[in-house]
Amino acid sequence: MDILTERLVLRPTKPSDVPALFAFLGDAQAMRHTAHFETLRACRRHVAGHEWQRRRLGCAPWVIRSRADDAIIGWGGLFEDPFDPGWGVELGYWFAPSAWGRGYASELAAASVAEARDRLHLAELRAFARPENLGSGRVLEKAGFVRERYVPELERNLYRHALGG
Repeated sequence: MDILTERLVLRPTKPSDVPALFAFLGDAQAMRHTAHFETLRACRRHVAGHEWQRRRLGCAPWVIRSRADDAIIGWGGLFEDPFDPGWGVELGYWFAPSAWGRGYASELAAASVAEARDRLHLAELRAFARPENLGSGRVLEKAGFVRERYVPELERNLYRHALGG
């Protein structure tokens, strides 16, 4: 099921989307605050793992498309990380550099919080951001997340959003 926001279309990831996602998810500089993929095959494996979680849990990162031109500009949303389990449902987002600074992350975060609260009926969400990624921290705080603590083994701040679900 697609979700429409003012400027975005959020939809489940298809295998045919992976090359467009790899264009930025495989870019070490663009993904400097998170992990990047060395190969298209690694990116496909990662996406497939998340899509398995969508079937199991009802959520996984969406392909983020611009409503203006239908271009794939990001990947993100709600997920329980199949590669690092135990943190619960998280909000995460990864955008192509061409989409940075336009408020898309905030638009995605607001839609994700609403989805978590209204459709999934979750009690809380978590998110992670590196301390030096000030923009991501601002996005999370604007969406209602509160920084809880620094997690040394992940080198990230842990944020929490109580939804009351």
